[in-house]
Amino acid sequence: MQSRLDLNLLVALDVLLDEGSVTGAAERLHLSSPAMSRTLARIRKALGDPVLVRSGRGMVPTPRALAMRAEVHDLVQRAYTLFSADDAFSPGTLEGTFTLQAEEGTIAVLSGPLLERIARDAPGVTLRFLGEGPRDTHLLRRASIDLEIGIITETTGTRIEPLLEDRFSSVVRPGHPLAGREVTLDEWCATMQLTNTRRGRVAGPIDELLAGMGRSRRLAGTVPTVNAALIVVRGTDLMGFAAERLHRPLVERLGLVWVPIPLPMPPLRLSMAWHARYDADPAHAWLRRCVRETIADVAGEVARG
Repeated sequence: MQSRLDLNLLVALDVLLDEGSVTGAAERLHLSSPAMSRTLARIRKALGDPVLVRSGRGMVPTPRALAMRAEVHDLVQRAYTLFSADDAFSPGTLEGTFTLQAEEGTIAVLSGPLLERIARDAPGVTLRFLGEGPRDTHLLRRASIDLEIGIITETTGTRIEPLLEDRFSSVVRPGHPLAGREVTLDEWCATMQLTNTRRGRVAGPIDELLAGMGRSRRLAGTVPTVNAALIVVRGTDLMGFAAERLHRPLVERLGLVWVPIPLPMPPLRLSMAWHARYDADPAHAWLRRCVRETIADVAGEVARG
């Protein structure tokens, strides 16, 4: 005898695996915690697996739940697309959470205007921002995030759309010996520098460019994010780095001074990436449009300023 398919259980399972919490899943699905607990019990019975198990004060997915997580999410998204294909899409009717991953400097600049737009146009939608980790975790392929924003080279199973062409420049505190004037390459190389790299690398494209010229620079150290680097630079004589268009609001808020790099710097290309499974999803297409237009607005304000 064939068991009856309950799409609601699949939706609930998707949210439970995303939240890792009965309480969090209940809030997203607008259910009471007891009702969500009963739903989890039904899912456990249907799958013959605990799905989520207690670990300290939280809950963690079982190996089987981890293995099916991406497939469950994909099935739910396809179902939403199927049943909404013939309807006029309206952001105001959306409910749920989108997860975006980006470097923290990008989040600091993008999140404010994007959150305000989403709250205005789709009040039932919550945005969750994740910072970049020290390693590539391929979260797009695992369906753990909806959209990645950054310097993206991976193409397997993903779509990539360019957003902004930018360029790195040096920044120093007001009153720094290099502030407010053009500097020579000798002066620039002799200044103690602080780079930001999520992987802790002590050499990069600038060092390769200098090596080709038979030169090197003085590197004091590295920190994982642009935000951290700019805060350190503000209180020291170290020289840091930021993207001229994207990070200008951060540089201006901290009162830092731009020092052009006396080298032929290659362009910096900011893109967004998503899994191919979301190509035809109207909600995801709307999210991408919001991100695209918000980045354009931020860069436009910088250019006009």
